[in-house]
Order: sequence, then C-alpha cells, then structure tokens
Amino acid sequence: MDTKVNVKPDTDEVLAQIADYAVNSEITSEEALDTARYVLLDTIGCGLLALRYPECTKHLGPIVPGTIVPNGVRVPGTQFELDPVQGAFNIGTMIRWLDYNDTWLAAEWGHPSDNLGGILATADYVSRKRLANGEDPLTMDDVLIAMVKAHEIQGVLALENSLNRQGLDHVLFVKVASTAVVTAMLGGNEEQVADAVSQAWVDNSSLRTYRQAPNAGSRKSWAAGDATSRAVRLALMTMKGEMGYASALTAPNWGFQDVLVGGKNINLARPLDSYVMENILFKVSYPAEFHAQTAAEAAIELHDEVSWRLDEIAEVKITTHESAIRIIDKTGPLHNPADRDHSLQYITAIGLIYGELTADHYEDDIAKNPIIDELREKMYTEENQQYTKDYLDPEKRSIANAVQVTFKDGSKTNEVAVEYPIGHRRRRAESIPLLEEKYYDTLKTRFPRLQADDLLHLCTEAERLRRTTVTDFMASFVI
Repeated sequence: MDTKVNVKPDTDEVLAQIADYAVNSEITSEEALDTARYVLLDTIGCGLLALRYPECTKHLGPIVPGTIVPNGVRVPGTQFELDPVQGAFNIGTMIRWLDYNDTWLAAEWGHPSDNLGGILATADYVSRKRLANGEDPLTMDDVLIAMVKAHEIQGVLALENSLNRQGLDHVLFVKVASTAVVTAMLGGNEEQVADAVSQAWVDNSSLRTYRQAPNAGSRKSWAAGDATSRAVRLALMTMKGEMGYASALTAPNWGFQDVLVGGKNINLARPLDSYVMENILFKVSYPAEFHAQTAAEAAIELHDEVSWRLDEIAEVKITTHESAIRIIDKTGPLHNPADRDHSLQYITAIGLIYGELTADHYEDDIAKNPIIDELREKMYTEENQQYTKDYLDPEKRSIANAVQVTFKDGSKTNEVAVEYPIGHRRRRAESIPLLEEKYYDTLKTRFPRLQADDLLHLCTEAERLRRTTVTDFMASFVI
C-alpha cells in the first residue's frame, strides 16, 4: 500500500474484535464470575495492605491538595473523593504497590486485576452521577462482568504478543483492556470503544527499564495505576467526541506494529470469552514476582532443614524456566524493595533463612542482614527445558522451580520441586480458604473489627455482593 495515498482505512481487526467483545459479549461462565469475586476481594485487600507503606501513600489523594470533586470516586481505606482519572490512579497504585495481586503468564505477563483501578473508579463515578440524576446506580454484578472482560482482553493479548522482548512494559495491555471496558461502562458503542482503544495503542508503551537491572525501581509499583488512569482519561475524551485512528496497529511505517514490534502482527490468539479469569493465578501466600512463587514455596519447605546450619552451605541450586532466568535472575547489589521483590535469589534466600516471605522482608531493615547476600552469592540457576515447555503449554501453564542445598561436607538436601504454585487453577480449592484469610487479615490492618467483619461477609457472600450497588460497596470501604 502506498502510504502517501490518503485513503481512510478500515478499522483494524484487533480493534474491532475488542470493541465487539467489550460492548456485546455476555459472560455466561459462573466459574469466571465467581473467580472474579475472589479477584475483587483479593485485589482490594492488596491495596489496603499497601496503605501501611508511606512510599505508596505519598502518591495518593488529589493532585491539588484540598480539591473537592462533586460525585467523586471513593478510594478504599481512605477518605479521598477524587475525579475518576485520579481515582483510577490512586486505586491502581494501591493495588500494584506490593506486587501481591493476581498474575497472568504467557509470551507477555502482567496483572489483569490492575484494571480494577479504572473499573472501580468509573463504576463509582457513573453510579454517583446516575443517583444525582434520579437514576439507578450500577451493581457489583456489573463490576464483576467488567473485570472478566478486562482480564480476557489483557490476557489474550499476552498469549502470543511479547512486549518484554522489545524492551516495552506490559502495562500497555492494562491500558488497552481498561480503555475498552471503561468506555463501554460509560455507554460507548462499538465505534467509540474502537476509537478509544486505538488511542491506547497510539500512546504505545513505557520502557521496561524500570523493572530490570540496573534501573529497577518504584515506578513499577505505580505504572499500572498510571495505565489504568490513562485509560479512563482516553475513554472520557472519546465519549466527548474525540476521534480515533482506525489503523493504529497496522498503518505502514507509522502504526504500532511497524514502529514498535518490528512489523510483527498483534493478534488475539483465541476468541474472547472468559478463559483468562478462569485460569488466573492468585498470589496467595507470597508478595513476590510470580516466576519466583514456587521457588519461595520450595525454599520455605527447606527452612527447617537448613536454617540452623546456614554457615555450612556451600551452594544453592535453583532449577527454573527460561522466563525466570530472563526476568528475575539477579546477581550483585539490590538497591531497593522494588529490586528485591524481582530477584529470584533474594526471594529464595528469604525463604531459606526466615521460613516465610512478607512485604516487610523487602524493606531495608531486613535487607541489611548480611546472611542474605552471603547466601545469594552461593546460588546458581539452571534452566530445565521441560519446565520452560510446560510454562508455555496452554493446558498446563505451570511455573515450576526447584531448590536444592549442598553443604560444605558434601551432603545435600533433597531437591524440592514445586510445579504449580498455590493460587494456580489446579490448586484453586486449596487456595480459596487462604485467599479469604489473607483478605480478612488485611482488613484488620485498616478497619475496626466490626467493619472488617462486615466487609469480609460482603465479599464472601456471592449473591449479596452481586446485588450490592457500587455506591454502597464503595461507601463501605470509607475509613
């Protein structure tokens, strides 16, 4: 095609498919909707827990202190009422701060519950505006459906489209998914959703450098909040009549595909339905990058055997999969909590030394323990090609790691291998009681006991939650 011929192109197929799904698709999977309920309670819990950390809370509130917004968006666990764009940033930043919310692993990875920042903010804004006009608000059933759709769009895009191999950050897929779903929540039709989503692609993606050595830093904790809030901004602009860009992906020379991914086609690897929500991975026990979850579990299993003889350790072998080696295999100094929670070796060392792993283990007070770095220096990683194959197998989607300790006298522990982490679909029944416990424990860090009890029952009673209005739900989390 001659790029100088100014003929209006057809809408890119990927844009059209996303728009049709966001506007027209009915979610009929009860498994997906029930899983979405657990994603909701877990994600809000992660955000509430982050409020304990000043490095997170310094980002929260209105941009201009003291700003009052009519029909504003409530931020759970606070008294803030914000405009929907800043509300989405606040909620999204809280959610992601501790790296403890759900995960999706494929050619690209990410955290689809990051979209809840935009979804909750928009739902509260729309609902309060409707009430002011004498109309019915949205219900939490609407929110759960939006969550399933956002998970699906982000996760299916991630199946075969790798941004990280281009040095780009996965939060672009958050921005795309949030934009589609939020525009539909605002009443957008297929054309408007496609227009808004095209804007998300035209924005392109931030560089991944803030997740990788030597620049790993705290931006990775607010990047998703930025993406989901940008989605709300693009949706609101589109609903005011802002135009879209039909071939934002495929335009020769100037489209996303040619400019940023070497001409590779961006595709949807499977029809959009509810596959991603049904197969989502929960971080049930450990706030750590998901490629290391099974390493943490294996190390903690070895704790009783090795913790009393740490000075006798000669080496620690970590057998893992290719993605873990590429993303979180780190040697040398680790400079901040964001650096540490993306280090396979640091996470394994904490498990061996302490027999547990919490967000506090990434803070400077713990990181000063010289035994951690001494142990890291004795570690080496090795790829198991079967682990890598099973990681990419859509029927397995394992995230395997194995840990074995060798002592100076030549003796060894057993090699402890964990193929599927707690929180995997194959261990869902095992994980649900632990998810509820995790949520309740978090509630108690922020709310009085009676309010915490009410919030537990609200989110664990499925039919009650789905009937609850968004305005009542959000009001219940005001402190």
